[in-house]
Parts: sequence; C-alpha cells; structure tokens
Amino acid sequence: MAREPDRNFTRERIAHLAARLMAVDGIEDHALAKRKAARQAGVPDTRQLPNNDEIDAALRLYRELYQREHPAQLRELRQLALEVMNELARFNPYLTGSVLNGNAGKYADINLLLFTDNGKSVEHYLLDRNIDYRSGGARLYTGDTLLAAPVLSFTRNGIEIHLTLLEPRELRCQLKASMEGKPIERARREAVEALLTAD
Repeated sequence: MAREPDRNFTRERIAHLAARLMAVDGIEDHALAKRKAARQAGVPDTRQLPNNDEIDAALRLYRELYQREHPAQLRELRQLALEVMNELARFNPYLTGSVLNGNAGKYADINLLLFTDNGKSVEHYLLDRNIDYRSGGARLYTGDTLLAAPVLSFTRNGIEIHLTLLEPRELRCQLKASMEGKPIERARREAVEALLTAD
C-alpha cells in the first residue's frame, strides 16, 4: 500500500498534468483530463485521482504562471456569451460551463441553457436571421431521472455556441451532467453582466 505522502504527491502530480491538458489542449471535461493525466503519469490506481476542485486550483495556478492572456480571453468569451444571451432574451437564457466558472481555455465553447415552452420558436428565430445551426442532443439528469434535451449549435466569431433547450418547469430543477455529479452552475444575464463589471 502506498504511503500517504506518496499518494498525496501522486494526486498533486495528476492534478497538475490534468490542469495542463485543460489549459493547453482545451479539454473541458475533468474526468477525461484526469484519465489522460493518470495515463501520462503511469498511475493505474483510480483511488489516487484528484477531485475536480484540486484540478481547478492547479488550473488557476497554471494560468497565473503560463497564460497571462487568459483573463482577456475569458472576458471576450463572456462578452460574446452576453451578446448572444441578449439576442435570445425571450427564451430565458442562462450561461453555464467553463465560460461561467472561469476555466474556459483557448478553444472553449459557450454553453447556454434556454428555458422555453416552444423549442421550435428558437429554431425559427435562428432561421429568420440566417444563422446556420446544427441539431444534436444532450443527456442531463434531474435527480436520478434522465433528461434528453435537444441542442442547437452554431459558430460565431470562430466560437462554438451550444443552446440546450429545456422546458420552463425544468428551471426549478437541479440539473446535473451525470447522476453522481454536482448540480450544474448557471447564471442569468444580470449575473454575467456583473462578472464583466467585476473584471
């Protein structure tokens, strides 16, 4: 059995490797970054993997040391997110993901949740403005219940924007990306404006 100092060192090493993968390669999924980092470190024991908070702390440190341009990039992404949210205001948009939590890397996407009782009206809105979009889907959870949600995606200024369409009643639910995961953090337009003002 590994001694505790060895285990802590291994966790810290994997956290820093995962943070580098997220910062440099644009990986946004903590679990994927952990698995890749563990392979790079030659660590098969999944009990030694760091948690997401440890990776986020390592990511902040990496950016402070090596990516001084990150605050400006994040501000641009948040500004674009707010612009799109203002355009889609009638569909009750919320920002989520790495652009909201500040972990967005160079290749980050903007993820919005739209709470609307008519998903087709979002498609009509995009079509009326000649916005070329693609259709897809997302799997979310409310408690233990799987929720399949349509996703409309388009590109603006070279940035991928994903609109996940949900019903207004789902606004009261704690949405999660997996059954075991934490509730997805989300923010209204006013909160995004406040983040930009604080920057």
